[in-house]
Amino acid sequence: MKFLVTFALVATWFLTFNVSAKTVADIDIADDIDIAGQTLQLNGAGVRSKFFMDLYVGSLYTPSVVSDTQAVLDAPVAVIRLNITSGMITSDKMHNAIIEGFEDATDDKVEPIQSQIDAFMALFSDDIVEGDQFTFEAKKMFGVTAYKNGKPQATIGGEPFRQALLMIWLGDKPAQKSLKKAMLDN
Repeated sequence: MKFLVTFALVATWFLTFNVSAKTVADIDIADDIDIAGQTLQLNGAGVRSKFFMDLYVGSLYTPSVVSDTQAVLDAPVAVIRLNITSGMITSDKMHNAIIEGFEDATDDKVEPIQSQIDAFMALFSDDIVEGDQFTFEAKKMFGVTAYKNGKPQATIGGEPFRQALLMIWLGDKPAQKSLKKAMLDN
């Protein structure tokens, strides 16, 4: 009888351990998400920090687990999610980070997608507060649909824009190398 009770406790712990979401910087990261009727699985998640301060938790969701940037770009859909963990992020700071991110992602060749970048930056004109969640659904050959706290904001079309947006976190000059590694390190 003691064996059965021990076995039941161990089995319960094991099942609980496997179904729980991943926690990164006190943010629960879902193992999978359903977006636009499609289930995507967590590929990886990590922290974006600056000057020893955690700013947000970034997570990458894909149809199947991938380990390199090209596989993300080739996927029919990929989702980048940002959970804001710092009150230090403001609309102005987000605008500056977006400009820098797109410049790095395109090797300073932003002109062909400048109108899309401007539309994207407009999504961050409202106050940003700790606890906000931004989700960017990047569909191949279509563009990016942006959500704030689960509510659709806008869809910005264009494959070059979609690729540049993903490259902000996954490109050769990512926002933070350790975050890129965490998103692709499954």
